[in-house]
Amino acid sequence: MQIIKAKDYSEMSRRAAQIISAQILMKPDCVLGLATGSTPVGAYKQLAEWYSQGELDFSAVTTINLDEYKGLSRDNDQSYYYFMNEHLFSKVNIDKNRTFLPDGTEADSETACRKYNEIIHATGGADLQLLGIGHNGHIGFNEPGDCFEKETHCVTLSERTIQANTRFFASEKDVPRQAYTMGIQTILSARKILLAASGEDKADAVKAAFYGPVTPRVPASILQFHPDVVLVADEAALSKCPD
Repeated sequence: MQIIKAKDYSEMSRRAAQIISAQILMKPDCVLGLATGSTPVGAYKQLAEWYSQGELDFSAVTTINLDEYKGLSRDNDQSYYYFMNEHLFSKVNIDKNRTFLPDGTEADSETACRKYNEIIHATGGADLQLLGIGHNGHIGFNEPGDCFEKETHCVTLSERTIQANTRFFASEKDVPRQAYTMGIQTILSARKILLAASGEDKADAVKAAFYGPVTPRVPASILQFHPDVVLVADEAALSKCPD
């Protein structure tokens, strides 16, 4: 595992964007596994800026996103498709027909998960998977549990995750209680994994994930077994880790 220590969120975002852009430059038709939430916003802004300057070309890139809320349509301003379009897809020359997320409008969980697994397999899997980390150590929406889930599945969100996401909604009751998410096996199948973390509130999760035991109670800890993981984090997020 490689750890890149950044001074603050801005530098963390730039360093994460550099790794993503290097993947695109090295393999223009790469498959990028993408994440949502507040952490990657700065990296997406930097990538869009480099595109506008003529330094990046997304025309042959395929993307597969980690997750989507169950019950939200793409045009809902809290859906993850809407997020991705707002922060990246609408700002670069990516082919929207090659941008994939789970179908939040599919009420049948088994069907939704099977279809998304088929899409992921058809792409050949991610060359680079971008991840954030939840306060409870979740990656994607893989919540702490008794085992590591393998492929795309429907998750009932933990109360802590619901509370963390309330800031994006009008009220706590508006936060969806379920989501479709890639499983741990799918995430680990990515050829390279980039986890970005920022802020003192993520320090406990980062320490547990990378310096604690591997356990499904801390889903991100499974990344210790992956052969090519880069952790890009600011000083605050790394504040509880050994020097």
